[in-house]
Order: sequence, then structure tokens, then C-alpha cells
Amino acid sequence: MNQGIYKILINHEIAKDVYEMILMGDTSHITAPGQFINIQLDGFYLRRPISVCDYNKDTITLLYKVVGAGTEKMAAMRSGQELDCLVGLGNGFDTSLSGDHPLLIGGGIGIPPLYNLCKKLVSEGKTPTVILGFNTVQDIFYVQDFKELTPNVCVATADGSFGVKGFVTAIIEKLNDYTYFYTCGPEAMLKAVYDTTKSSGQLSFEERMGCGFGACMGCSCETKYGNKRICKDGPILVKEEIIW
Repeated sequence: MNQGIYKILINHEIAKDVYEMILMGDTSHITAPGQFINIQLDGFYLRRPISVCDYNKDTITLLYKVVGAGTEKMAAMRSGQELDCLVGLGNGFDTSLSGDHPLLIGGGIGIPPLYNLCKKLVSEGKTPTVILGFNTVQDIFYVQDFKELTPNVCVATADGSFGVKGFVTAIIEKLNDYTYFYTCGPEAMLKAVYDTTKSSGQLSFEERMGCGFGACMGCSCETKYGNKRICKDGPILVKEEIIW
């Protein structure tokens, strides 16, 4: 983990209430896709945890949705402003277990961490299939970005306004040739993916956090192998350890 000051290069809306923010600064402490950063905002006691969508040696790309006062304040920030961030938090996804044809399933604002994961899997010679779930066509983002990484991208919308009508499970049920799965999204979706998938996999959980690095124990959850802290022992848990 590293605490540092990061400059905003870009902060703009890319879908309904969804923003892309690119920060410039030290990224050396990000070691795996699926990790997150914790952002300090003036006037707020707790930092805001945001998943890393992508990164390189100089920049971090974040996608976030405006859902409250904190993210509303973030959306109003402009290029050139600076943020105090804790970087390199969480355990991240393990790609060594993926097999040759992994399945990536994202729902809404749970999609961003799967983007860098997809890039890493492709760089390792894997052929991922990606399923992206949204409520409506107005909510869609990053579909073309994923298609530039892999041709196997499917989209589901709950109202049928784009792609397959229904939830991501409607697409999962028709697939049989994946070797492993990775997923991130709302908890109801994670439970549905857990019940529908036919292989082992890794699930990324969201949880309210205090410190973000394991000190306060505020985000502990029970697993088959004892209590784990979502911020430090997670946010990625393997399918076999989860208790619903």
C-alpha cells in the first residue's frame, strides 16, 4: 500500500451517472487486477474505495457511479485538481487458475475491475469470454473497449433495450466451454452467478469500509475458512469458501 497525491488528468461522464477519471501518479504498488484505491475527499470522514479499471506506469483509470454525496463531489472535480489516495489495496484476481477459456461476468459498476483482468488474461495467451450486464442501454459503457481485447463479448440488459433481454445468467446458462470464471457486481448478481456457473471461480465483493487496509475490522465477513476482511483478505474470494 502507498499513500500519495495523484493529479486528475480526465474526469468525464461516459454513461448515465458513470464517470471515467484518470489519475497521474505512482502506480508501482498496484500488483494485480481487481485491487482498489481509497480516496480522501474534503469534508468526508471516510475515504471512498474505488476499483482500479486499468493502469500503466504513470496513470490509474477509475470508473465510478454517482450514488451519493461523495461520488457527487468526485464528479464535480476538474483536470488539474489533486487527490490524496491509498493505492494498492486488496488482494486482486489470481489469473494462474483461469485455464485457457475463462469467463468474465460483470454487472453495472462491478464491470471496471474486469477490464484490466481481461487485458492480463489476453497477454497470457488466454481466450476470455466476457458477459456485461446493465439495466438499460443508457447505462452501457466500455463494451467497445472489451471488444478491442477479445471478440467474445456478450451484453445483457434487464429491459431488453440492448443485447440479450434479462440478466447475465441468461447467457451463462447457454455456455459450457469455459474453464473458470471471474465476476464482480451487486451481491444479488454474485449469488446468481455462484448458483449458475459450472466451474470454480473468483468473486469480487463490495462492502462498506472504514480504514480500507485491514486495521478496523469493519468489513469482516464469515467464510468457510473463518472470518475475512473484504478490504485486505478480499475483495476477491474463491467460490468454494463463500457462505451465503
